[in-house]
Amino acid sequence: MRNSMDYIYASGEQKIVIEIEQKNIRQSVIEQYVRCRKIQGMTQADLAKCAGIPRTNITRFESGNYNPSLEMMVRIAAALGMTLQVQMMKKE
Repeated sequence: MRNSMDYIYASGEQKIVIEIEQKNIRQSVIEQYVRCRKIQGMTQADLAKCAGIPRTNITRFESGNYNPSLEMMVRIAAALGMTLQVQMMKKE
């Protein structure tokens, strides 16, 4: 059962389910990180060591079972020799 906190109310009667939006964004981010890690030939253990975080956190993040902090995402990006860019865009 959903409660009023499960929705973002937009104009009119349009409702966007927060959890679906979060799941889609999280999956996209995970796919980007995994693709970058694999392109660089890094294992999860290599990435964890370079980022200074436990390998189990990398494993949980990549499996979608962990909601990483912004700090962790920045550290992973830096370990991959990249920067993290977050932006908000107007919906079409």
